[in-house]
Amino acid sequence: MLVVGLDVGTGGARAVAVDERGSVRAEASVPFIGAEVEGVPPGRAEQRAEIWWDAACRALKQVAGTIGKEPVRAIACDSTSGTFVPVGPDGHPLRPALMYNDNRAVAEADAVNRAAAGLNDRLGCRFPPVFTLPKLLWLKVNEPQFFERTHCFLHATDYLTYRLTGQFVTETSSALKSGVDLIDGHWPAFIESLGIPASKLPRVLSPGDIVGPVSRAAAEETGLSPDTLVAAGLSDGTASFLASGAVREGDWNSALGTTLVVRGVSRRLVKDPEGRIYCHRHPEGFWLPGGASNIGGEAISRRFPGKDWQSLDLQAARLTPTRLVAYPLARTGERLPFVSASAEGFVEGQPESREALYAACLEGVAYAERWIYEVLSGLEAAAGDTVYATGGGAKSRVWLQIRADILQKRLVRPKTPEAALGAAIVAASKTLFSGPSEAAAQMVSAAETVEPDRTGRYEEGYLRFRQACRERYGV
Repeated sequence: MLVVGLDVGTGGARAVAVDERGSVRAEASVPFIGAEVEGVPPGRAEQRAEIWWDAACRALKQVAGTIGKEPVRAIACDSTSGTFVPVGPDGHPLRPALMYNDNRAVAEADAVNRAAAGLNDRLGCRFPPVFTLPKLLWLKVNEPQFFERTHCFLHATDYLTYRLTGQFVTETSSALKSGVDLIDGHWPAFIESLGIPASKLPRVLSPGDIVGPVSRAAAEETGLSPDTLVAAGLSDGTASFLASGAVREGDWNSALGTTLVVRGVSRRLVKDPEGRIYCHRHPEGFWLPGGASNIGGEAISRRFPGKDWQSLDLQAARLTPTRLVAYPLARTGERLPFVSASAEGFVEGQPESREALYAACLEGVAYAERWIYEVLSGLEAAAGDTVYATGGGAKSRVWLQIRADILQKRLVRPKTPEAALGAAIVAASKTLFSGPSEAAAQMVSAAETVEPDRTGRYEEGYLRFRQACRERYGV
């Protein structure tokens, strides 16, 4: 019996069909064409949700064509956390989606945090401008014509689930940044005090709960059978976490893709007064502390478009460690290891070649990753000597070694280090298994282990990196 995971990121859609052992039986990726809204002011980011669905349908049709008549028990979706789109009663988007890294709601974040003081104390988190709820309030204040017409505010994952089922539902993983109370699983009363009616918010489920079967309309568009069940999905960071193999208390995962997301398993609620770290709720009752940095692959791919990555990697391996200091941000603003709505990327020093600059960017991401784990250690959520590495960045053996050397930790790359597999694990969690931990234990296997170089050759570079950040960002 197969399950399907659908991952819709910032650049395209990816679908995988796997069996109960996690073996990939079919896969397809479709890039977005025309999704991003051009010309928005700095610090803002918008995409057209209809393009997400078009790419998703094409990816699912390719997968369905490959597996033929082999039955698919269930499908689940994942997408970016903090992204939302307002839709009408027919589920049609009323305007482009506000993306996970959209920083416009600075004033609204202050208002939300005042109203949410009780929840913030209870969960140990705050609402930065990039979280969904401040952006919902921004829409109410600045675009009331769309706010009033909205039937339901859907997170990115919710929109995909709606297109598959016709049901307006969310789940705790995506709804965290909209203010859901993770302890009781409900929308708290303070949201209404902000003038946001609870009637405009979707019904809250837990990842893996069955929403219903694929609708007839979606079956025609995707090639899936109407007998296929749709499970409530999750955020892309949580999906990557489930695909990493980190299933035990104290396990941590770094998902390096467009951005860098870290997450771990804890029996206690981890609270961060600065709002850098927040906790998702594990479907089985544990806590999943973690956070997301804006640093990552997007900035590198923008700086080196269309390059031969394998060739760059080989040259970077000969040039690292460099004397350069790089903080490769693609956009304005940072969330982790520090919070700043105005932070911009930088490079210090004169690179002798584009290859040297590339190596410095790889180092910069890894230095920020080390800084993040130091933040976690300060919050009594220290990682052990192993970090599970997922995301597109985990495909680079050279980058894995640089990261292992800088972190001074063993990196384990799973065989299928992708969010789409995490979504498939959720699809299997209550259909083929008793829960997500059992599903992950059976469906995830390691492909590679990278041991750190213990010579400390990056220590000087890390100190320069931190000093440069203190001078520029005051952190």
